[in-house]
Amino acid sequence: MAVPDYQSLMLPVLRLAAKGIRRVPEVTEAIADEFALSSEDRTALLPSGTQRLLPNRVHWAKTYLMKAGLLSSPARGQFTITPVGNDLIASNPSAITRTMLEQYPSFVSFVSGKPEVTTEQTTLSVTTDATATDNQTPEERIEAAHTELMSELRSDLLEQILQQSPTFFEQLIVDLLVAMGYGGSHEDAAKRLGGTGDGGVDGVINEDRLGLDRIYVQAKRYAAHVSVGRPDIQAFVGSLVGHGSSKGVFVTTSSFSAPAMDFVRHLSQRVILIDGATLADLMIEHGVGVRVSRAVEIKKLDLDFFDPG
Repeated sequence: MAVPDYQSLMLPVLRLAAKGIRRVPEVTEAIADEFALSSEDRTALLPSGTQRLLPNRVHWAKTYLMKAGLLSSPARGQFTITPVGNDLIASNPSAITRTMLEQYPSFVSFVSGKPEVTTEQTTLSVTTDATATDNQTPEERIEAAHTELMSELRSDLLEQILQQSPTFFEQLIVDLLVAMGYGGSHEDAAKRLGGTGDGGVDGVINEDRLGLDRIYVQAKRYAAHVSVGRPDIQAFVGSLVGHGSSKGVFVTTSSFSAPAMDFVRHLSQRVILIDGATLADLMIEHGVGVRVSRAVEIKKLDLDFFDPG
């Protein structure tokens, strides 16, 4: 089964805490065993690749339970159940949800970001927030929003490229390779070929600052539904041979057919295929055709600062 969402983990976390003082790593392992998670599920990462998914969700399940007053922390990195938590366990709930936690004023104060006030004053703000968050932890909501924005940006980039001239696209590819570190500068490393009599290539770039080797480039600006086939790749490889080169990059705004990709795998020449999705990702990563619109800095508690050591 897939990794349970944080709401599904709150009851198991509270039950384990009812048996004594716990830490997140040991509770994570116990829950992984309880839900019979596969090794892939146990090691699954958040989309950013910075944290494991299961410990992150256990952490947030614990955090929400603590904010509701159902758990307390007797020492750094430890947690255990409170009398209020024991009362909830005694009622034998089938699950614990955010909606259930809204009956606790301290939790309402936490999610609303405001001091505790009367129930009538807080119900609306919490309900609105809960509706939007569903079953995701704060990190998952941030990453989901980031993923959505990146998907839209990739689509916008490819759409803009298709509206430009072929010459612009060819130069864009050379600009991108320079931004990735090939050659070092436009003046010394990148040279436009393009146009009539280009010998089947659209650009050439030095592989290093000294120009010890050169990489030839072919750029095809196709609509998303038109894939680059094996004949196009074969023609490009023939051009490489004609230029006495063994290295080439073939870039398209669309995709490559299966025969084209299979053909490249068995070549003696080194030919890299970059499809539209990869092209957009590389442009974003290396700042070509994009700019920073807004930077959000997320800070976390520095426990080392508070450790008397």
